[in-house]
Amino acid sequence: MRRKLLGPVVICLFVLAFATTGEAREKSRWDFNVYLDQKRIGEHSFEVTSDAGVTQVLSEANFKYTILLIPAYRYEHTAAERWADNCLVGLDARTNANGDRIQVSGERTGGSFTVLTDEEPAYLPECVMSFAYWNPDFLEQPRLLNPQTGEYVAVQVEEVGFDVLEIRGEPVNARRVRLTAYEVDLTLWYSDDNEWLGLESVAEGGRIIRYELS
Repeated sequence: MRRKLLGPVVICLFVLAFATTGEAREKSRWDFNVYLDQKRIGEHSFEVTSDAGVTQVLSEANFKYTILLIPAYRYEHTAAERWADNCLVGLDARTNANGDRIQVSGERTGGSFTVLTDEEPAYLPECVMSFAYWNPDFLEQPRLLNPQTGEYVAVQVEEVGFDVLEIRGEPVNARRVRLTAYEVDLTLWYSDDNEWLGLESVAEGGRIIRYELS
């Protein structure tokens, strides 16, 4: 059964282009405040570590939307990914979308990337990418793995234009990119140096989920 994607596909959001090669160990962390329209509903953090050609990504999201102090929607998501040579080699993701619990795992083995969900295993090409907002190279892919649902979806990417964003109180030039897929409509911003700066997602009812670096 296909599920409505809420916000970052998971997986995960977003930031700096991160090299997957080199001998030095590097570790970075980004924290985002998440808004539904103008109301802050939670946060999403990303930690990226690169060591000896392997990149590890850990993302954690926690959203809660209330109406008159009464919880109306709860979303929790964690995902751990391993990458090598710009290919996803391992995935373990867990999501609680308002009580709907979803678990997705995957591993590159035997010439393919195998995805396990509560349905039949899916055997994808050996080199796949997920919605890796932290690595702008993912925008060059015709299909992406959704780590929240396990679906391998066709995507369309369009360079929209340029904006000036306020990032931590400072104006930053940014190019705007639109990414669409089945039940996914995202706008992403990157700096001149390909640093990921922000994201907006169209949610159910046309409402906007927005990520801002904290």
